[in-house]
Amino acid sequence: MSHELPEARTAIVTGAASERGIGRVTAARLAAAGWNLAVIDLDLEAARSVARGIADEHGVQADGWAADIADPEQVDAAVSEIERALPPVAGLANIAGISSPTPYLDLGLAEWQRQIAVNLTGVHVMTQRAVRPMIALGAGRIVCISSISAQRGGGTFSKTPYSTAKAGLVGFTRAIARELGPSGITANTVSPGPIDTDIMGGRLSEERKQGFIAEQVIARVGTPADVAAAIVFLMSPEAGFITGENLNVNGGQYMS
Repeated sequence: MSHELPEARTAIVTGAASERGIGRVTAARLAAAGWNLAVIDLDLEAARSVARGIADEHGVQADGWAADIADPEQVDAAVSEIERALPPVAGLANIAGISSPTPYLDLGLAEWQRQIAVNLTGVHVMTQRAVRPMIALGAGRIVCISSISAQRGGGTFSKTPYSTAKAGLVGFTRAIARELGPSGITANTVSPGPIDTDIMGGRLSEERKQGFIAEQVIARVGTPADVAAAIVFLMSPEAGFITGENLNVNGGQYMS
């Protein structure tokens, strides 16, 4: 088996319906790179609307599905429909996530469990189901979104449970990279720093931007396009010899 990505292939992108999120930009850039798109989000109409816009602009096949990524039945139903509706699934961008600014001593168990369920368990559930057609295909790309918070213990917006889940994603991704590599599937993480999206608690004020910039080597706040470019590269045919890697896209903040 050659382990090469097929020319007609589909990427699943989770969390791509947010207007100011990394997922929407990533989905559009994957389409520009020749991928057909399956957009998964909690909001079905928003997912379908994003998919329609991508299909119209880039001339690819694209549609939207609703699923809670932490619910195995919903995920299985969505991916089963994707397999019937679109070309072979060969890529997965795990972008769906939630933030948590609650201080540790105020943190209740329910909030801890909610963060782990979406930011870590949900990625496992989505990946385990989406990777099955890739194994049958003999090729695939998986990219998970970790965070600078996993390396620095927070310090941006979200705190302990978010940082814990995002650190867990690095170990998870390296473990599946090892197990799935013989099937021609790569798995990598991308660790953004402060990106001007709604997961940062809304639009960043100039004061907050300057605070983040002071901790970086590059003197600007990151954009969704910065992160999307890294994801698209790691999902490209040219990145087939990169696996188990964590790519920092945070202006050098990880060094501070």
